[in-house]
Amino acid sequence: MHIIAHRGYWETEKEKNSKTAFERAVEYGFGIETDLRDISGKIVISHNMPQGDEMTFEEFLQLIRGSNILLALNIKADGQGEEIKKLLKKYNHKNYFTFDMSIPDMVCQLALKLNVFTGYSDIITNPVLLNQAKGVWLDSFNSDWFCEKEINSLLNKNKQVCIVSPELHNREYKEIWNRYKNINNPNLMLCTDNPMGAKEFFND
Repeated sequence: MHIIAHRGYWETEKEKNSKTAFERAVEYGFGIETDLRDISGKIVISHNMPQGDEMTFEEFLQLIRGSNILLALNIKADGQGEEIKKLLKKYNHKNYFTFDMSIPDMVCQLALKLNVFTGYSDIITNPVLLNQAKGVWLDSFNSDWFCEKEINSLLNKNKQVCIVSPELHNREYKEIWNRYKNINNPNLMLCTDNPMGAKEFFND
């Protein structure tokens, strides 16, 4: 199980999507999920609407340069594909995927041959462009609806699968983690607010 730290490995709310959280994730070898928006012609790290003082995506890539840790890039605004591809190539970062973009932007990113994950959840019950996508962002907004069967079905289609841990939607997670603890597959990932706890749970 590859562990991805949601908005970096933060210890306080203020550290989310911060240099501190990103550096800590790299230190412990966790992947990083972060949010990409654009302002004034630059891609920036920002979950909400950017104000102009945010870390740029290029600064982020400089910060983690050489680590090649897994990046889950949450696309918060359309039209960033070409610049994302250019910057990833510039810093030789190949271990990544993009997700959560609109369908038209997803088509554009697939045409650019970016590593795109499609969404699958209790709301998106028919994953868009599943055959073309490299993997699946497996989410559970309102209920813990999937189990080992659904996960293995996707893995058997040769898709990478990133599970969104329930605490990201303010639900209990440890009991749910037991549902997929025994799946041993290099293409399985977990995005969590508790990366250290996940590491201990899935590797004990």
